[in-house]
Amino acid sequence: MTNQSILLIINPLAGGTEKDTELQIIKNYVENQNYKFISYKGTGNQQHDKKQIIEHYQKYNPQKILIAGGDGTVKFVIETLFDKNVVFGILPMGSANGLAKDLDLPSDIIECLKIALKNNFKTIDNILINGMKSFHLSDLGLNAELIKNYHKSKIHGKLGYFLQMFPTILESQDPFNARITTPDTQIVTQARVILIANSSKYGTGVIVNPTGKIDDDIFEIVIFRNLDLLLILKILFGYLPLEDEAIEIIKTKKATIQTDIPISFQIDGEFCGEVRKLDIEMDTQKVKIATP
Repeated sequence: MTNQSILLIINPLAGGTEKDTELQIIKNYVENQNYKFISYKGTGNQQHDKKQIIEHYQKYNPQKILIAGGDGTVKFVIETLFDKNVVFGILPMGSANGLAKDLDLPSDIIECLKIALKNNFKTIDNILINGMKSFHLSDLGLNAELIKNYHKSKIHGKLGYFLQMFPTILESQDPFNARITTPDTQIVTQARVILIANSSKYGTGVIVNPTGKIDDDIFEIVIFRNLDLLLILKILFGYLPLEDEAIEIIKTKKATIQTDIPISFQIDGEFCGEVRKLDIEMDTQKVKIATP
């Protein structure tokens, strides 16, 4: 075994299931590659977890960081170690694994480990939204309401999202009015969902931002106007293809979105409350993630 360490941060309840079997598989594979294996199980207490992850990094100086969980776990770990010059390897195990899908990572743990421990990586963009980091997809409106309801429920995993679809539709407000301002344009529109997209796919695999690239130094604002609520949720869940006429896409490096009423908002699968204004810009700092 070499002196080089691999640190795994795992969300033990990501996707609604325990991860003991997966943890043993990861440990065996990493040690068979002659690395020293260190793991940290998240507790759900973000302040405590952040402190522990930083302490583990400082103590073991790992060559790479493995993240086992969904989009929320990936976001939290990258934010925690954002200032470290390290390559992150994603092991998709969450209810939503949109960033992993965008990076063409397989669902098989061993295949992802092979990718993570090699030297190929992609340097991906980082969007700042009201000062908060977004690496994948954030949005205002219906999908954020769905995520809020999901986090309130006791049933997790993909089933938990599905069960919250219809209550979300029943509780949903009318379309909201938004003013979107960029250096090049200003539009006023009604919308059910406004995406701030660093990439192209939701965790369901559906392409909601056809021209999005995760490393092109721009982001897209994707506007779902006053469409049928069930239709929008079917698109977001991957049951229907996205029709171009259903959306409008604005490409930019900087934007402000203002709404007429407080609207539910989420970043990378984490509900962030209700907002009336978003200030959005590309960050010059980027993130290294292992890719095929």
